[in-house]
Amino acid sequence: MSVNPRPHKESFKRIPIAKPVFSASEEEALLEVLRSGWLVQGPKVNAFEKLFRHFIGAKYALAVTSCTSALHLALAAAGIGPGDEVLVPAFTFIATANVVEYTGARPVFIDIDLETYTIDCTKIRKYLSERPEAQTRPRCIIPVSLFGLCADMEKVNKIAFKHGLSVIEDAACGFGARRHGHHAGTEALAGCFSFHPRKAITTGEGGMVVTNDDHLAKTIQALRNHGASKTDFERHLEHGGSLLPEYDKLGYNYRMTDLQGALGVAQMEKAEMILKGRKQAAAWYDELLAQVTEIKTPFVPGGYEHGFQSYVCLYQPDGETPKVGRDIDWNKINVWNRTRNRVMAQLEAMGISLRQGTHAVHTLGYYKKKYALQDHDYPMAYLADRLSLALPLYYGITRQEQRTVVEKLKQCLS
Repeated sequence: MSVNPRPHKESFKRIPIAKPVFSASEEEALLEVLRSGWLVQGPKVNAFEKLFRHFIGAKYALAVTSCTSALHLALAAAGIGPGDEVLVPAFTFIATANVVEYTGARPVFIDIDLETYTIDCTKIRKYLSERPEAQTRPRCIIPVSLFGLCADMEKVNKIAFKHGLSVIEDAACGFGARRHGHHAGTEALAGCFSFHPRKAITTGEGGMVVTNDDHLAKTIQALRNHGASKTDFERHLEHGGSLLPEYDKLGYNYRMTDLQGALGVAQMEKAEMILKGRKQAAAWYDELLAQVTEIKTPFVPGGYEHGFQSYVCLYQPDGETPKVGRDIDWNKINVWNRTRNRVMAQLEAMGISLRQGTHAVHTLGYYKKKYALQDHDYPMAYLADRLSLALPLYYGITRQEQRTVVEKLKQCLS
């Protein structure tokens, strides 16, 4: 199979942050859908769902328009709404908190473990045991398997069981990630995945909800399709399908198209190859950065398998990660942040794309104003926001390109 044929020499001038893996199979898959005349959710989406659920080991996989809509559907199907609290990590993509707002519930931010960038379970326990009396009540936790590393789902589930909470995992970056043999998204009531172009496999935009719960799956299946009791494809396959379905629920139009489903099928055929390539690239970065004390490389706990949706490091000029419980010199952190930003800008000017890891959501305008939050309310999330940097990582990145990234990074740091 020919994947990403060698580009012209001129295109090597720039090293992107990410690059999707397409070959002739994706082109042919799209043409097949166009020739068939069936463009909406149909046989290709059905085939993609089947491949995906088998790959990760879930009973159901339901394709939707994005991971954001997947999370929204999962919360709605779980009955989350006004008067409820949903616990979310303070360091995550903004969509994790936005979907809670969509339901009318209140997002409650919980700080992260700076080693893993995932939700800190000691902070969850602390909040639940010390929370003040409020009109809202905790109903759900959304752990995020960030950058391709699973959250500590064993601890999250123990806390959730003790307090009677649902668990819906934001596994947007979790494809290929495993914790003690369990694929990301499979240890929660529902897991939600993204197929954005920066993810390991992509359908352009698109998402997936996975679950082992029969009732939740049936509810999500209806809600994604305007609340219909049957999909168009199901009616097409049965006798009497010309009659319109019942609409007993208020639903949404969150259906994936068959064009996207066809891309998904083609991408799943490459999934193992893509994940292997990303992990090999991450291992090579680990070697190249081993003696660069200012850069803390991604941490992988024992028994975990990192999917490496991104290769996110922490800038730490002192050579030591700030710890919870220590006094943090915020003026020094601000200086480090300005240095990180300068380094990123210099590398960008050299043709090397970098990004910060993601957001400390509590520092963003909407949430900061609505809930009267301060930057240092969640210190580890704030540090991750100000000091993280993601290096270029994708299937097909060459060792020479990675050497260039690291050499230029060291040059800028010095």
